[in-house]
Amino acid sequence: MIIAVDGPTASGKGTIAKALAAHFGLPHLDTGLLYRAVGRQCALNGGDPDDPADALAACDFPDRLIADPELRSEETGGLASRVSVHPGVRQALYEFQRAFATQSGGAVLDGRDIGTVIAPEAEVKLFVVASVSARAARRFREMQAQGRGVSLAAIAADLEARDLRDWTRAEAPLVAAPGAVLLDTSELGPDAAIAAAIAIAVRSIARF
Repeated sequence: MIIAVDGPTASGKGTIAKALAAHFGLPHLDTGLLYRAVGRQCALNGGDPDDPADALAACDFPDRLIADPELRSEETGGLASRVSVHPGVRQALYEFQRAFATQSGGAVLDGRDIGTVIAPEAEVKLFVVASVSARAARRFREMQAQGRGVSLAAIAADLEARDLRDWTRAEAPLVAAPGAVLLDTSELGPDAAIAAAIAIAVRSIARF
């Protein structure tokens, strides 16, 4: 069984995907971390994330980079959004994601093109959304907890810019996959969002 969880930044898709993986006993992959690693490596290389060659070169990042806490920063998130527009980067990371999705027993993956590109055959497809204001508030609280000095307005502006890149990029834009169930978490706390996602998954599985 493959569960695809797509949606924009800070919509709650990561929390939901982890909970679904725990509930159904499946391995989980946050595919956004792969793009964040590429963005971070590009910066470490002194490259330009908007340059296709620099971004592609950064796909050869060391495994240990995945554990770098800097990958969770807003700056790295912005870099990830910029390198992800390049077809070469997306192709370079496709095979790893595809192999993870199709492993024996199934898996849960969250990202922006899981249900449309990586695993269009997924039995469960969720498209998790939330308003910019709700997402900005969540990310602001996260940054405060980490001791990072960033304003709520700056986070909201960054989310809007990243949304625009994700929704309008030519290669694998952020769109709901055919058959995906929309889950708006704007007014939901983590527990309620997880409960709603599990209910959607159970209903989707019952159709197969």
